[in-house]
Amino acid sequence: MNPIATGIAVILLAAAAASFVLLHQPLLAVPLAILAFLAPSSLRMARQWERAVVLRAGRMQGTRGPGLFMIIPVVDSVAGMVDLRIQTTPIATEQTLTRDTTPVDVDAIVFWKVADPERAITVLMDYAGSVSLVAQTSLREMIGATDLATLLEDRKHIDTVLRDSIAAKIGDWGITVQGVEIRDVMLPRSLQDAMSRQAQAGRERQARVTLAAAEREVATELEEAARTYDRSPTAMQILQINRIYEMNKDRGATILLPTSMADSMGRPSAALMASALAVAAAQGPERPSQPPEPERQT
Repeated sequence: MNPIATGIAVILLAAAAASFVLLHQPLLAVPLAILAFLAPSSLRMARQWERAVVLRAGRMQGTRGPGLFMIIPVVDSVAGMVDLRIQTTPIATEQTLTRDTTPVDVDAIVFWKVADPERAITVLMDYAGSVSLVAQTSLREMIGATDLATLLEDRKHIDTVLRDSIAAKIGDWGITVQGVEIRDVMLPRSLQDAMSRQAQAGRERQARVTLAAAEREVATELEEAARTYDRSPTAMQILQINRIYEMNKDRGATILLPTSMADSMGRPSAALMASALAVAAAQGPERPSQPPEPERQT
């Protein structure tokens, strides 16, 4: 019973009472009272997303709505109000074997809507429950025909296959499938541990391969640098000076070199080293003056 029909019935009943009590006209009050009692059963209302399936004397009369509509009391009846909005049905399977005999638990959601209200009401007793049962059966069939790797890696394709399978079974019921989405694929604990160990072993293998490749590249570069220093003694001397400078630039300490090493560098190299040490001393932190070192005897 909708509020509009109830309001009209109250108004008619009040008019009938006023006619009988105030106007003393029972002939007018009786029809008004009859209309007041018939209004709730003859005036129906369907919301924007609903359609009413009307039967007349047990036969299909058609659909009504949205909004207000009239039916003939006693003769007409509303078989059902069909919701035309997209509906969701969760489905799940437990311990279902894949094609490679792996037990899995799968959760999915089916999005569907009623396209033909008359067929949905007249063909099925419970179209929502029928959609749920068909979806669960189709999900089990799909899992049994699919490998575990495909089920885990290519869900988009699995969604499409499952949607087409369900749509083919319920298409004659006046129901269309809007989409299917697999939410989760749960594996046995033992299989999860085995897959985790396999993935960890693969990552360790890749890390070792990467480390070996890096060491090979470093060895190649060092070999090339050694050839360069062997061909050019000047380059070796410059490298030595650079190493001394790098060690001393942040400390400002005094470095003592053996006489043989200084002589092997030669005068130009010694001058470069002295310049580098002077720059390092100027850039480094100030240190307290130290007493001069005693002269070294050769």
